[in-house]
Amino acid sequence: MIEVNGLTKRYGDVLAVNDMTFTVRPGHVTGFLGPNGAGKSTTLRMILGLNRPTSGTATVDGLPFTRHKAGLRHVGALLDVGHVHGGRTATAHLWALARGNGLPRRRVAEVLEEVGLAAVARRRIGGFSLGMRQRLGIAAALLGDPPVLLFDEPINGLDPEGVRWVRGLFLRLAAEGRTVLVSSHLMSEMENTADRLVVIGRGELIADESLASFAARGTGAGVTVRTADPVELAAVLSSEGADVRLDGDCLTVSGLSAARIGELAHQRRIMLYELAPRTASLEQAFMELTAGYLLGDPR
Repeated sequence: MIEVNGLTKRYGDVLAVNDMTFTVRPGHVTGFLGPNGAGKSTTLRMILGLNRPTSGTATVDGLPFTRHKAGLRHVGALLDVGHVHGGRTATAHLWALARGNGLPRRRVAEVLEEVGLAAVARRRIGGFSLGMRQRLGIAAALLGDPPVLLFDEPINGLDPEGVRWVRGLFLRLAAEGRTVLVSSHLMSEMENTADRLVVIGRGELIADESLASFAARGTGAGVTVRTADPVELAAVLSSEGADVRLDGDCLTVSGLSAARIGELAHQRRIMLYELAPRTASLEQAFMELTAGYLLGDPR
């Protein structure tokens, strides 16, 4: 589990992360989203002990990451695949990490096989494509078989087959009860992979909830209802706090679930012809809720 509590980071007069609090729980793929400059990378680096917070705490399984001995056994992370010695082979790079964390040599071969790099294990990394470097970074994150994993933009450079593979990997890791945090700017990836979201803007927390709940915040979300008595049903739903738009015998309702609308109609003996939930896209909800947090925009 990752717990962030009151996390703040200042660089001189710049407030990069502002009093951020959220929890990433095991058994889920949690997406970490935000516009450019939102503070995602700074937050990840503070979780990993690479940056010292100005105030607040970030812990992994109850301890700051730096207090975990043999860190790769506790947390695996993919941050910047460019920070790898190009003159080393994939095997040599992973063996150096394994040796420094007290891991058996056999793990190097196992993770290279898992990420699809076994055939190029003895090639120098300098000749790797971006997609191959991404796979190598994922192999390094998996090396210690850790319970907590963080991935920053993990699908950059991957071909469609690689994208499908990495989606399946994240879902499998979460199903095994691990804590999986994936930072990405691609909404389609979150829709296909994540079941929870942490959304930030200008270093502040915007949302920490299920993907479905977040998407439902978009203006396209709601319930379409067709009924024999639209005026009466509109009055009933409005009295329950719903926002109702009436167009002939059709109502567009937000603020109440389809199940609750059905219950209220049944209680009043109002006949329904149609009761259809309508979900906004994740991208639409994201753009609406982060509009005031874009760089250069006033808030």
